[in-house]
Amino acid sequence: MIRLIPFLFLLAICAPVQAQTATSQPVDPTARTTTRPATSQPGETKDKNGDHLVITHHSLSLNGKTLNYTATTGTMVQKDESGKEKADMFFVAYTLDRDHTATTTRSTTRPSTRPITFVFNGGPGAASVWLHLGTAGPKRIDIGENVIPSAPPFHLVDNESTWLDETDLVFIDPVGTGYSRPAQGEKGEQFYGVKEDIQSVAAFIRLYVTRYQRWADPKFLAGESYGTTRAAGLSEYLLEKQGISLNGIVLISSVLNFQTIWDAGGNELPYILYLPSYTASAWYHKKLPAELQNDLAATLREAEQFALGDYAAALMKGDSLTDQGRRAIAEKLSRYTGVSVDWIIKAKLRIDPSRFRKELLADQGKVIGRFDARVTGLTSDPLAEEPDYDPSLSLFLPLYSACLNDYVRGELNFESDLPYEVLTERVQPWNFGNRGNGYLDVADTLTRAIIKNPQIKVLFASGQMDLATPYLSADYTISHLGLPPELRKQITHTFYPAGHMLYHDAGSRRKLHGDLTEFMRSATRQ
Repeated sequence: MIRLIPFLFLLAICAPVQAQTATSQPVDPTARTTTRPATSQPGETKDKNGDHLVITHHSLSLNGKTLNYTATTGTMVQKDESGKEKADMFFVAYTLDRDHTATTTRSTTRPSTRPITFVFNGGPGAASVWLHLGTAGPKRIDIGENVIPSAPPFHLVDNESTWLDETDLVFIDPVGTGYSRPAQGEKGEQFYGVKEDIQSVAAFIRLYVTRYQRWADPKFLAGESYGTTRAAGLSEYLLEKQGISLNGIVLISSVLNFQTIWDAGGNELPYILYLPSYTASAWYHKKLPAELQNDLAATLREAEQFALGDYAAALMKGDSLTDQGRRAIAEKLSRYTGVSVDWIIKAKLRIDPSRFRKELLADQGKVIGRFDARVTGLTSDPLAEEPDYDPSLSLFLPLYSACLNDYVRGELNFESDLPYEVLTERVQPWNFGNRGNGYLDVADTLTRAIIKNPQIKVLFASGQMDLATPYLSADYTISHLGLPPELRKQITHTFYPAGHMLYHDAGSRRKLHGDLTEFMRSATRQ
């Protein structure tokens, strides 16, 4: 069975900054200061709102220019209208300082012309550290140009692909992740579900926009994995319930319609949509016939045509497919996946991603990664049908975790004795609500938001080596949004020769920055 497991997020290590100031009071995030660093202390008292915030000031050299920016780090208290505390939500916000106009490519002189992007990862149960320290923030983990990270010690570097040159950033950890927790006496169940999560994150966004006077600014959401599910849900909720109109949404490694990735209940769709991702994975590991190894783009077009054509038709026939027809399809599947015809026939033409991960390099005693099929690891049980771990998770999880814990204390001056929940099960069981046909689907929510706010633009970004949320499932979802023809131009889909965390590939990270820059400028009419 095709499974969805939580996706991740972490933090990192950094170099010293030129000037820092720490305070427990919220201040104007664009105000500059030249006072000496002050370190926040564990147990520091909260401010009048109950928030625990630390303000620090930093500089970043980027393409021969200097970006001066302010970081606001800490927890913001969520309250109901009676004033009762419901939760503490942890966030890190980066805002470009107002005197930056001489040193950046954007001619921003008024706060209302500076975009702001609210960023989160997924899971459910993942903190925002992946997008934060992997691609969007001013610092990123130094992975190098290789697929596999080096051994400790890990460290951060200035992020040449940071989104901060185009937009202010607010990284949000939903309740139960990171340092975010329900208030004392409050049950976590009121936050741990599709609708509950949307309401909680929307409440944070409204409060942040109000406290920091960002109502007039262009606004974006950016999510990864289940974070794309959250973003789609927020698109209509923010508009209808909070009166917040978005300029755009960035959906990285998206899953809006879970029918495209879960095979439960005789659902054939995932087998079809995963196939080109198997092809990309086999191409990377040089398991395809020679004529398919030359041009990945051409090979994927051929695999997509087969998947949506003859393969889909064969699966629809079920048991009525003849033995001759079954073998003919198995031979083509073998050609596009690099696994044997006999193995495919035994699998009844239905290739499960977990079993594919185990089978592709079985002759080498290796498994390939779920989040990134380029990453391999030794199999611990050669006789097992499925891998018992994901090397593209186990190699990166401690790297992000170590870096975040070091960075948040050492440079952002925020301290807490709570464990930073990078990827947690404390949010389980997750309430998926009434799912109609049995699969969560928020694509219709996104469609309604676009129709109600026809100026909004949406960028889908997909990794071709992603075996968690395959890129063709995003294509399928886009083509089934049911938008009027004049609104289809609001959707852009970009592709990268990388995995789920596509920014782990250096070239893809740079391409994502370029694609995002073009997208944001088009969405703000720059």
